[in-house]
Formats: sequence, structure tokens, C-alpha cells
Amino acid sequence: APLTIRPLLPECTQSELMTIMTAGMAHVSGGIMAAYILYGIEARHLLAAVIMTAPGTILVSKMLVPETEQPKTAGTLQIAKDELHKDSNLLAAIARGTIDGGQLAFNVAIMLISFIALIALLNGIMGGIHNHFSYFPESIQKVLGFVFAPVAWLIGVPWKDCGAIGNLLGSRMVINELYAYTLQGAQKTTLDPRSFTIATFALCGFANFSSIGIQIGGIGALAPNKREQLAKLGFRAMLAGTMANLMSAAIVGLLMKS
Repeated sequence: APLTIRPLLPECTQSELMTIMTAGMAHVSGGIMAAYILYGIEARHLLAAVIMTAPGTILVSKMLVPETEQPKTAGTLQIAKDELHKDSNLLAAIARGTIDGGQLAFNVAIMLISFIALIALLNGIMGGIHNHFSYFPESIQKVLGFVFAPVAWLIGVPWKDCGAIGNLLGSRMVINELYAYTLQGAQKTTLDPRSFTIATFALCGFANFSSIGIQIGGIGALAPNKREQLAKLGFRAMLAGTMANLMSAAIVGLLMKS
């Protein structure tokens, strides 16, 4: 998706960059929805979640990083011709697209590997401490599960399921939403239907620690001058994406009958 706005990335303001990053965190791609459906997640709920989250993405990102500069995208936008990447024919365009896509994929891959390795290292350390002191949490997602349990109650999840939904939200943030949906699908018969539906909306986004690395690597490859800002905004964008997903889930909790 960042490739579609590549000419604008080097000149975007910090607030615009935050919105771009939050949009990437709060949504999921169409292709991966099929995998979620295989785990028992309803397609209509996934589609509704993606649409509902879009306004919340803009709202939360602008609240956290308000626009204080004069964006070039305000009003009528004139995009200058990119002479550097001008192609002479179809084959040249295909070759350039392949190179650009390959560079983007490579940057994303190495950042993803490093972030996953870091999380695995932290979980390994915590697990080792847990083996000697049983009261110590065994993983980061376990800690976040406790943190998210009251949040689950606030968005409308019945209290009896708050622990389970909190663990799902923690797993989504530490690992990814596919893993969280896998766990959710396995609990379809034990969770209250209301809890299951609200969780579907709350989990429908890429807001996790690995996505910070993906965005730094992906967007940073297209706009190298923005790497410092990307690193600075990464954690806030992940929180903003999580908040946007929780807003959509809270709306579902208000509208859904008990």
C-alpha cells in the first residue's frame, strides 16, 4: 500500500505519517482474511470491522499527533512527474516494479526477523525466571493479558470471558492477529457469542510489535529521510491502531444485544 503514495511520502508531515502508520496498524489486508475465516471467524464481521475502523484510525491518529505543519496535501494536490523513475516502456516498468517490490520485501523481512527474535528472547528470559519463581509471568503476552482483561470488560465483554479475551488481545499485540484468531477459533464453543463477536472486531488489525519493524523497514525503504520519524512514532502508531480497533469493538458492544 505505501507504494501507491510513494511520491508523497518524503514530503509528508509528522501528523500525516502518523495517520499512514496507524492505518497500517488498525487494518488487515484482504488476502489474509481468508486465513481468518478458516479458523471460524465470520467474514461479514471482518469486513464490517475494516470499514468501521477507518474513521477511528483518522480520529485517534490526529488526537495523538495533531497537525501543526502546513501539509502539501491540503486543498488541491499537484503531483510532480517523477523523472527519476520514468520508464521508457512496459518491460522497464515491470523491471522497476520488481526491484522496488523486492527491496521493500527485503527490508520488511529483515526488520520482522529482528523484532520476532527480540520478542522471543524476552519471552525466553521471562520463561526461565518463571521456571524458578512460579509467581513470575512466563511471557509478555501473559502480562498484557492481565492488562487487557479490564479493557475487554469496558468494551462490552461479559466479565466471565474477560480473562480469555484479554489473553487474545495480549497475544495479538505480542505475536500477531493470525495467532490470536487461531486461539479465538479454538475457543468458539466455550466463549459467549457476544464475547466472540466483540473479540473479532477488537483483533482485526496488524497492531503488534512486529508491525513496528515492518513499517520502519517498508516505509523507510520508500522514504529514507523519514526513518527517524518512523522509529519515533512506531510505538504510538501501534497503540493508536489498537485504540481504533477497540473503538470499533466498543461500538459493537453497545449495539449488540446481550
